Amino acid sequence: MRCAACNKHVDIKGKILFRDECPLCGADLHVCKNCLFYDLGADNDCRESSAELVLEKDRANFCEYFQPEDENESGNNSTDEIKMKLEALFKKK
Repeated sequence: MRCAACNKHVDIKGKILFRDECPLCGADLHVCKNCLFYDLGADNDCRESSAELVLEKDRANFCEYFQPEDENESGNNSTDEIKMKLEALFKKK
């Protein structure tokens, strides 16, 4: 997974616990911004409808639905990749 704070790859061994921190920057890992269900367009910024409201999306929380986002998911493209795809899409011929 990628740390939402430093955007570096973090090698995960097993489940991420509530108090786990990024070994590179020290940021909390069990946060909404690192979760598979995090979605700014969804209600409460979460696609899991049963999850309780978490106000601070970048701070450790006790959400039981937390699943680390797979950095290989298509929704987790870097900004440069997205720009290249958009430029290719709107390229003048």
